Amino acid sequence: MDNNNNGESNKPKMPVRGPKMPFNLYWIYLLVFGAIVGMYFFSENSVTKEVPWSDFQGYVKDNSIRKIVVDNKANALKAFVRKDSVDHVFKKEAERAGNDPSIIVRIPSADKFSDFYDKIRTEYNYDIDVSYETGTNFVDILIGFLPIILIFALFIYMMRRMSGGGSGGGGGVFSVGKSKAQLYDKGADLRVTFKDVAGLSEAKEEIEEIVEFLKNPSRYTEIGGKIPKGALLVGPPGTGKTLLAKAVAGEANVPFFSMSGSDFVEMFVGVGASRVRDLFKQAKEKSPCIIFIDEIDAIGRARGRNPNMGSNDERENTLNQLLTEMDGFGTNSGIIILAATNRADILDKALLRAGRFDRQIMVDLPDLSDRKEIFKVHLRPVKIDDSVDADFLARQTPGFSGADIANVCNEAALIAARKGKKVVQKDDFTNAVDRIIGGLEKKNKVTTVEERKTIAIHEAGHATLSWFLRYANPLVKVTIVPRGKALGAAWYLPEERQITTKEQMLDEMCALLGGRAAEEVFVGHISSGAANDLERVTKQAYAMISYLGMSEKLSNISYYDSTGDSYGFTKPYSEQTALLIDNEVQAMINEQYERAKALLREHTEGHNQLADLLVKEEVIYADDLKKIFGERQWISRSEELIKETEELPEKIEIDINKGDDAPGILAEGGQSEEE
Repeated sequence: MDNNNNGESNKPKMPVRGPKMPFNLYWIYLLVFGAIVGMYFFSENSVTKEVPWSDFQGYVKDNSIRKIVVDNKANALKAFVRKDSVDHVFKKEAERAGNDPSIIVRIPSADKFSDFYDKIRTEYNYDIDVSYETGTNFVDILIGFLPIILIFALFIYMMRRMSGGGSGGGGGVFSVGKSKAQLYDKGADLRVTFKDVAGLSEAKEEIEEIVEFLKNPSRYTEIGGKIPKGALLVGPPGTGKTLLAKAVAGEANVPFFSMSGSDFVEMFVGVGASRVRDLFKQAKEKSPCIIFIDEIDAIGRARGRNPNMGSNDERENTLNQLLTEMDGFGTNSGIIILAATNRADILDKALLRAGRFDRQIMVDLPDLSDRKEIFKVHLRPVKIDDSVDADFLARQTPGFSGADIANVCNEAALIAARKGKKVVQKDDFTNAVDRIIGGLEKKNKVTTVEERKTIAIHEAGHATLSWFLRYANPLVKVTIVPRGKALGAAWYLPEERQITTKEQMLDEMCALLGGRAAEEVFVGHISSGAANDLERVTKQAYAMISYLGMSEKLSNISYYDSTGDSYGFTKPYSEQTALLIDNEVQAMINEQYERAKALLREHTEGHNQLADLLVKEEVIYADDLKKIFGERQWISRSEELIKETEELPEKIEIDINKGDDAPGILAEGGQSEEE
């Protein structure tokens, strides 16, 4: 016997079989449907012709009929024609009559047919096979069962819709309580890593520590450390909380379960709690692993906070089950829970305690250096020229989140493409920033000469007061070109402060009233353009008196509830105190309004020059104010930073002059926000 070179015998090898295909009930449905279609199309087709009773009598007398089937219920019969009489009965249709042609006859009654048949047998002695049937028509059977079939089909459809069966996953109605978490197992192709997350250095450090613990737990356990059970990502929208979670999934070499808080909510009672149990059951089987719940405030709202308005028992049951699974009698060793929300203030206190979410990671708006890194990430796929500088763009977008910066890059690319450019240039990015902050520029908006003059006087009033008030925000740019719903806008550079004094707030309030004061002093009448200014001033005055205790008659008193429990339907003060608050607010605003008018009368000549220049140029900058008024007497901390480092501050305020057809808009922190 010959052997191969490896010393293995030449036994016949078994053929390699592929993986078995799973059995599916729909295969049976498909086979039955195919059989019915085959029976319909491939059965012998014979022509059936309906003839009147008189013609049928003639065919019988001519001995053209070989068999008759009488349906007593339908008062009809079916007669089969002899082969040698097909031409006589079907005439022109004889060629396609088929192998077993027949005719349908409506008879007066079964008795009439019986009399006629007896007469034929007596006179002609014909041997015709006759049978009687009282069976039910197939159509009648189908119609009888049709309501049951429709109800059954509707029931299956509703069960699949309510259980999410239509969106994937087997089990149908029996998978209602199954977890909808998306599993990223070891070795999954996840492209997002920590390198793709620009900025957020402090938050990444906290998250990387969790990933490192899962990769190398002995480094921490040897000195008595324990793995944190949960981490809550908290921050404004668009700051990168979900992106951090995706980076964790890409970096950690452990199974990663991802789902949204709304996935636990279902119309069935008890489904949410069942899905929580199933989620942790799967996680324990995959331990060590990470569970990520996005928008956890959907199920984590405080229980019983507003009992007068009722509560959602199903949501509270889901939360109770989640609390039990996170820190119950059972052990969840090796399971880390990550969650994200921008409403941490409404979460239940039991959810935030140590042992459940051990640490809260703040994901704040990016600062200057972080914005520069984020721009570098989002500029990679954009075709830019040498005029685009990430450092310049970061200085021009204070207060922007990561999502806003991505929107700026996309908007700049769209603007460049609209102009027919092959690359995106610096002016496209500046136009994109102005577009996002102030809205779409509307140069063709019809305004009269008088309206343009009034808008210019209004905006010049803001600019003049901001130049001469010590704590007012210095001006960056003023325009009377309509943007969005606004007729005019002014960009300011607020000073970055950790605390704000009463004098600083009063100066800001006086500058806000400068537009209305300028209209009254230089136009002679007031307009609706100050709606946004008055709204901001009123809110600030009420905050100073009711919350900050900055009133002489209500000093050192605050009616603000920082716990979030609120005061229900009652005010924490009497009606007399409410009247006193209103009077103090009115007095404070009136005092600053008179102050604004006095300053404008003092600098009438400079204000008028500024307004005329604004009508002529439509857009003016801080250098234009310097030419008219000279150097500003007080230099804010923001201006010092600009001179020292040529960096803009971390926030921009925009005061917008509104028309009659729209409410006021306040754009602060680089984003438009309707008040």
